[in-house]
Amino acid sequence: MRKLLNPYRQVEGYNCFGCSPNNENGLRMEFFEDGDNIICDWEPRGFLQGYFNVLHGGIQATLMDEIAAWLVQVKLKTAGMTSKLDVHLKRPVPINEGPLHLVARLQEKRRNLADVWVELYNPDGSLGAEGLITYYTFREEIAREKLSYPGFEKF
Repeated sequence: MRKLLNPYRQVEGYNCFGCSPNNENGLRMEFFEDGDNIICDWEPRGFLQGYFNVLHGGIQATLMDEIAAWLVQVKLKTAGMTSKLDVHLKRPVPINEGPLHLVARLQEKRRNLADVWVELYNPDGSLGAEGLITYYTFREEIAREKLSYPGFEKF
């Protein structure tokens, strides 16, 4: 398993809600490469709740979308834009019982579309949410020019 570096830290104005370590209101996610998977262990914070002590469903979808984006950047060596989120909230995800575990893997690549399967596990190991995130991917040179993609070697 390899901890991924966040190459966007050097980009002026970088303040991603999902992965910027400097966004005090953001999720501050960090990622690891584990074989074919990208993984993230993430500690929920109370202000992100929906129902009492339950992580808001929109935040769950955001966590899943962000890890899928990192899979595209690391495994497909480019960047893209979310085209479709098909998220299934399976059971309540607690905000006060410890870190959540997310796993993303490429399910299918078709031309410019990448289907990324993501699972979000509760602290007790039960499946809290799962979903298929479809990304429209760009050629690497377009990703570098339009999305500040730094290149695979920077991760």
